[in-house]
Amino acid sequence: MKNNLLRSTLIFLLALSFTSTTFAQQFKVLLYTKTAGFHHESIHEGVAAIRQLAARHNFSVTWQENATVFNDKDLANFSAVIFLNTTGDILNDEQQAAFEKFIRSGKGYVGIHAASDTEYDWTWYTKMVGMMFKIHPAQQTAYLKVEDSNFPGMERFPKKFLWTDEWYEFGDLKSTDLHYLISVDEKSYEPYAKWGTNEGKGMGKFHPISWYHNYDGGRAFYTALGHIPLTFSDQTFLDHIYGGIYWAATGKGL
Repeated sequence: MKNNLLRSTLIFLLALSFTSTTFAQQFKVLLYTKTAGFHHESIHEGVAAIRQLAARHNFSVTWQENATVFNDKDLANFSAVIFLNTTGDILNDEQQAAFEKFIRSGKGYVGIHAASDTEYDWTWYTKMVGMMFKIHPAQQTAYLKVEDSNFPGMERFPKKFLWTDEWYEFGDLKSTDLHYLISVDEKSYEPYAKWGTNEGKGMGKFHPISWYHNYDGGRAFYTALGHIPLTFSDQTFLDHIYGGIYWAATGKGL
């Protein structure tokens, strides 16, 4: 009787161990959507899409708009932090210091669309993003060009394709080591915009839209796509986002 009980217990423990190993998640990410400026409607679709990506690709996502999560103890649970359409000043000095420490420990950052319209006065952050938002014209259809198809998630992109979005024009380059993934052809849309004294005429011959780089001990990925809610239902865009998340969280894929 004792032998049977011992055998049953061992079988149960082995099965439990196998189940936990089989369903162990690849990594955990923090999805942060706090806004102190313009609030994008597409945040809701973006959160739903990233949750679906987590279910599809077996990783964990925690969604937060409360900045208090930016502390050493809580951030230690994550491999990457996603800024999804964040805007304005969203972290205080102590929270910024915790995030800097997080990246320096070898972790990752993913910025989507208005993440470049965030924390302009935080020099460390602007260098991590690479370039900051300046202005945009009306939403239009334009041709996108793939600059590098070897990055994760870029495998199924055509070399040139039509896309409709809000085309960000960026200010001065903040980091010189950016690896560009996608650019937009300014000849295929009207780049001019003017908001009071803020005037944009486009970025000229080369207008980058997405890029990545190693930064301060960690990894940073950014894409300016993602203004229109239905963008987050497009499989090409979802591949693009997951590729950035995967690389930022693991450092793998290159």
